[in-house]
Amino acid sequence: MNPILELHYRFSNYCITFKGYSPKTMKSAFFNIRQFINHQKIDCITQIDRSMVEQYLMEQKIKKNWSPRTIKNNIQNLSTFLAYCVQQGHIIKNPIIGIPIPKQRKSLPKALKDEDAMRLLEWTYVADFYYEYNRVRARAIIAMFLFTGIRRAELLNLKVSDVRIHEKVVRIECGKGGKDRLIPMNGSLISILKQYLENQRKYKKVSPYFFTSLRNNNKLHHIVILRLFGKIKRDLQLNVYPHKLRHTFATLMLHGNCDIYALSKMMGHSDIKTTTIYLGLTTNHLNEQINKHPLGFRADLPHKKFA
Repeated sequence: MNPILELHYRFSNYCITFKGYSPKTMKSAFFNIRQFINHQKIDCITQIDRSMVEQYLMEQKIKKNWSPRTIKNNIQNLSTFLAYCVQQGHIIKNPIIGIPIPKQRKSLPKALKDEDAMRLLEWTYVADFYYEYNRVRARAIIAMFLFTGIRRAELLNLKVSDVRIHEKVVRIECGKGGKDRLIPMNGSLISILKQYLENQRKYKKVSPYFFTSLRNNNKLHHIVILRLFGKIKRDLQLNVYPHKLRHTFATLMLHGNCDIYALSKMMGHSDIKTTTIYLGLTTNHLNEQINKHPLGFRADLPHKKFA
C-alpha cells in the first residue's frame, strides 16, 4: 500500500477509537483526503505543502465549481490529518495552517410550510400501500420526524425501550456527537405510535428495534426510508426528505412560541447558536419585538406634510 494511504488509514482508525468520531463523520473526511492524495499523486507526507493545497482547491473551484462549504470541509479535514501527522512525528509542522477559509453563505434551513406538513401527515391515511403494516409504519415514521425533530440515523437506531409511551418521552441514545437526550411526546404522536405498536403485534413482530422490516424482525434499512420519501414526492409533488422534516419540526415549534432553550435541548444542539438559525424562518418573535417600539402606540401622531 502507498505509505501515505497507510498513514491515512491509521489516522481514520485513531479518530474513531480515541476521538470518538463516528464512522459516518470519518467516511466524509476519508473521502476528501483520499481524493486529494490520489489527485496530486502523493506518495510521501512530506510532499504536501501550502502551495500544493491552494492550487488543488483553486483547480477544484474552477473545474467543479466547489462551494465555499466544500472548500472549507476539505481544508479542515486535511488540516486535521496533517495535525495528526505532526503529533505522530511524521512531519515537523502543519504546512497548511493559514490557508484562508472562504466566507460561508448564511442560508436559511429548508422547511415545509405548515399546510404542507399537515398535508404530508394526512397523506399517510389515504396513500396507496400494498400492505397495511407499511401504511401504519409510514405514518409513525413521518409523525416521529415531524413531532420530535429526530435525525434519520437516530430514528433507525431507536429501540423499543427508547420509546417510552407511558412516560411520554423518546430517548435518543448516543445521538450526533455521542450525546443522549430525552424528547417529550405530545398526544398526537403517542396515538399514532400506539396504532403502529398494535399493528406490530398483529404481524407478530418481535425485535429490540422500534421500526422493523415487513418481512422479518430486522432493523429497518435506510433504503426503506428513501423509498418512502420517493413515494411522497411522486404522490404529493413535494420535495421532502428526513432532515427537511427536522427543520420543519423546529419551525413549527417556534410558530407555537416554544422557548428557544427548550427547543435546543430537544434538537440535541451543543450550541444554542445553532438553534437560533431557525428564528430566521419565523416572524413571530420579530412581530412581538416590533410592537415594543416606543412610537408604535402613538396613534395620535399628526399627519403633517413636510416640505
